[in-house]
Amino acid sequence: QAPLVESGGGLVQPGGSLRLSCQASINPFRLYKMGWYRQAPGKQRNLVAVITSGGTTTYADSIKGRFTITRDNAKNTVYLQMNSLRPEDTAVYYCNAAYLYWNYWGQGTQVTVSS
Repeated sequence: QAPLVESGGGLVQPGGSLRLSCQASINPFRLYKMGWYRQAPGKQRNLVAVITSGGTTTYADSIKGRFTITRDNAKNTVYLQMNSLRPEDTAVYYCNAAYLYWNYWGQGTQVTVSS
């Protein structure tokens, strides 16, 4: 079983919303810092949002006020609520889990914002 599995991507019109989910099969999940990254075609992978084991969140400037990262430790899941989506948000979104020297990536989920 893959350690991280993303879901929830798709095609959405500008101004629309999507919620990404990342189901983790790593333990103990509650200790991991969880993050969402994205990579647009021809560009490097960049941080979108991170949530620590204590619930502290950090966001990229480009998505502040539009995206929200949350985690449910009982479900081993991290979410990314994306509102007011723009064409420039189009990318493959990756889930990341980090704790000490353990670091995992999901396979990615495509988000396309287009009319």
